[in-house]
Amino acid sequence: MKLAVVGTGYVGLVTGTCFAETGNDVICVDIDAKKVEKLQSGVVTIYEPGLEQIFERNIKQGRLHFTTDLRSAADHAEIIFLALPTPPGEDGSADLSYIMGVAKQLSKMITKYTVIIDKSTVPVGTSDKVHAILAENLSEDLFDVVSNPEFLREGVAVDDFMKPDRVVIGTSSEKAAIVMRRLYEPFVRQGNPIIVMDERSAEMTKYAANSYLATRISFMNEIANLCEKLGANVDFVRIGMGSDTRIGKRFLFPGVGYGGSCFPKDVMALAKTAQGEGYDFKILESVMNVNSIQKQVLSEKILRYFDGDVKGRTIAVWGLAFKPNTDDIREAPALSIIDDLLAAGANIRAFDPEAMPNVQAIYGEKIKFVKDQYEALVGSDALAIVTEWALFRTPSFEVMKQLLSSPVIFDGRNLYDLHNLEEEGFYYNSIGRSIVDAR
Repeated sequence: MKLAVVGTGYVGLVTGTCFAETGNDVICVDIDAKKVEKLQSGVVTIYEPGLEQIFERNIKQGRLHFTTDLRSAADHAEIIFLALPTPPGEDGSADLSYIMGVAKQLSKMITKYTVIIDKSTVPVGTSDKVHAILAENLSEDLFDVVSNPEFLREGVAVDDFMKPDRVVIGTSSEKAAIVMRRLYEPFVRQGNPIIVMDERSAEMTKYAANSYLATRISFMNEIANLCEKLGANVDFVRIGMGSDTRIGKRFLFPGVGYGGSCFPKDVMALAKTAQGEGYDFKILESVMNVNSIQKQVLSEKILRYFDGDVKGRTIAVWGLAFKPNTDDIREAPALSIIDDLLAAGANIRAFDPEAMPNVQAIYGEKIKFVKDQYEALVGSDALAIVTEWALFRTPSFEVMKQLLSSPVIFDGRNLYDLHNLEEEGFYYNSIGRSIVDAR
């Protein structure tokens, strides 16, 4: 099938590349000429495991193309995906200006029946707005608007796209539904469902899913904080809860709060949508408040340990991305922790396998960036673990003790066993578990 994907950000690039991988002819469009030049020359502009290999293969085999020319893409395509930014506005609501702007342009370019798909996460009712803009210049028989939300997890997005748990298609048009089923059938050959519903329900499904997952995370963070006060171990609590089939094991790990491009933005947008309808969505307000507070938990632990005075002390930070296997630092808890420590006068030595260039663009020389996790420890008074990269899971504790000025670890991801850290002779302060002090 002939596809166009407008927007080559995280969602757009993964979407275009994966559709090309199943034999479709895909043109990706972006207004950033320098970015398009990089993509045309075979440079992947985001970090996502597994993407580069299929990206290179589909460019080489002529199925994946990049351009700044929206009209040529519209002439080419029978299906056009809108994978454009929907950043939160000042009031927290999603900014739809990019989507509406492109819809306006397409209304003057489409000359044959085309399915226009909202792939971006958009508020309920957006498909109606896109339809109205297209209808200003197009007859109704030339287009259909479909909501097709993405459910991609950064770090495993290629697997999520190629083997989706489900495909949600929001359309009231049987003609568009047939096109969409045909497009997605190669991805669900093992029997996972293609679920067709109305447009508004599809839009709501994405917000509901992300908001629920964010709620689970915040709930477990609250449980962890209470466990610390009561002398319980959140690891045992999590396992006991997760073994209940009504609850399940996923998204029950406590930590230093959620971040990234989806959860913070989507929870805020759904709460704003509810507010616009005169509905007080109390749970979402609590989720946002809990998450904001949780991002300060680790820095507060560090400050308490040093009696509120870290001026001139050096704190090593392992992990800057909001989660492992990505370079995305949007709403990353590490940034909040670093801000707190810098404001208190601490020095920071930081390491992350992928995200350091993005963080350096924000902090410049305020932070010392190092080449590996062990170099971050040299002369540091304590270590803060913020992102659970795999290479942090089994370090040499002997080397760590030699490099740190004092064997002190604050673990925001509960990577290590309490008994092991006691045997190794560390002070170890994690989330929702007892403090180990075996120095």
